[in-house]
Amino acid sequence: MAKINDNGILRDTICSEELRAIHDALDILGGKWKLRLLRYLTNRAHQVINFKKMVREIEGISAKMLSKELKELEANLLITRTEVQTKPLSVIYTITEYGKTVVPVTDTLVQWGLNHREKIICEMTANRDA
Repeated sequence: MAKINDNGILRDTICSEELRAIHDALDILGGKWKLRLLRYLTNRAHQVINFKKMVREIEGISAKMLSKELKELEANLLITRTEVQTKPLSVIYTITEYGKTVVPVTDTLVQWGLNHREKIICEMTANRDA
């Protein structure tokens, strides 16, 4: 059970609070791209990441969708957008310290996804061989 600070007192949450928290988290992080974008930026924290690089390297995302998702992540303080005064003007994206608080969530999802893929493949192989 999760904990919540209720006027300075730490207490266990009730189910409705947990469901609301999941709703809030999915509202910000949900969809096909946001967690992938955060993981991409986390894994490349020491690189200079611009818009064109992301469009090229993130398979399946359109420039229009990338632009929309980046704006939402920036509005929620998870990434920063920095304009670099070059010719032509370029924009660099980085994950914020607050954005890095999502890393444990993505770590867990990555491991679960790897485990799930392995389980499904093993089940399919076992069923095929039976």
